[in-house]
Amino acid sequence: MKKKTTIYDIAKRLNITAATVSRALNGNSKISEATRKLVRETAKEMNYEQNKLAQALKSGKSYNVGVIVPRIDSNFFASVIRGIEEELYPQGYHVIICQTHDQKDLETENINSLLNAQVDGILMSISNAQNGNDDSFNALIKKNVPLIFFDRKKDIKGISSVTIDDFKGAYDATKHLIDQGYKRIAHLSNDRSILIFKNRYLGYKQAILDSGLDFDESLVIETHSKVLEGRKTMKKLLEIKQRPDAVFSSSDFTALGAIQEIKEHGLRIPEDISVVGFSNEPFTRFMELSITSVDQSPIEMGRLTAQVFLEEVNNDKRIKSEKQVVLTPELIVRKSSLKTQIPDKA
Repeated sequence: MKKKTTIYDIAKRLNITAATVSRALNGNSKISEATRKLVRETAKEMNYEQNKLAQALKSGKSYNVGVIVPRIDSNFFASVIRGIEEELYPQGYHVIICQTHDQKDLETENINSLLNAQVDGILMSISNAQNGNDDSFNALIKKNVPLIFFDRKKDIKGISSVTIDDFKGAYDATKHLIDQGYKRIAHLSNDRSILIFKNRYLGYKQAILDSGLDFDESLVIETHSKVLEGRKTMKKLLEIKQRPDAVFSSSDFTALGAIQEIKEHGLRIPEDISVVGFSNEPFTRFMELSITSVDQSPIEMGRLTAQVFLEEVNNDKRIKSEKQVVLTPELIVRKSSLKTQIPDKA
């Protein structure tokens, strides 16, 4: 039977100490990235397999990280998870993915299940039912389990987050519509008790006020981020006496529903009504009528979220430092909002 490779074999091959090999394999920040990479590559070449149980007992870490999202069937959250995995896997971590379906009870259950699984940290985007889950968040804080919010967050002292500037994204989207000559711009919002949707509403409102247009609250309708809800909401807007000539949606899915309803009424996009979404889902650029949308850099958001977690978990002194990382959004202009058409920007 072939003898299993040990850290001593790797150390002998590289002419370094076994302790250095062990620290490198465990992602110790005191070991240079170049050495960690060399050790990992050599370990792989020599078919070395770490004893995960022994590693966990020795280090006090499970090397498992929980990621909680409202849903995984959207490109945005799937891409954030990809970014998280790309940062954590090379450091020896495994990711456990949970989804809440925007249900508070399920969110609580996910948090408790991950705690029972002894995860080293939880990275999460909160559900729409954000109010009332303080007990679960406090339990994480008391157990000294790192909690990092991304995209949707709750302001809790000492908790880090990685988000985009939703206010700026909405402001730029609305200003683009105004610059195209649209004056009566509706906003398909979402639950504004969620900070990101509140900020998108505020960005939309400020752009209208800064441009000297009349702000009409009746053109703002809260709905859910679903295609069917977008259709229902747009139908209501088309029935009012002074219908909007443009729509800024806080979601690409709602924007898609709005577009379907506009076409159903025999109206042209963007000549009669212009539409802008938010998130830059893949379908927005592949449709015949490509949709203008705000890109949120989800892969980068995932990577940065993982990096913030690693900084916390690798802090030997366990000094709590709150980080608020805010990414800059980018408006991707396409056919759905341009009166004078130009080639699409992917």
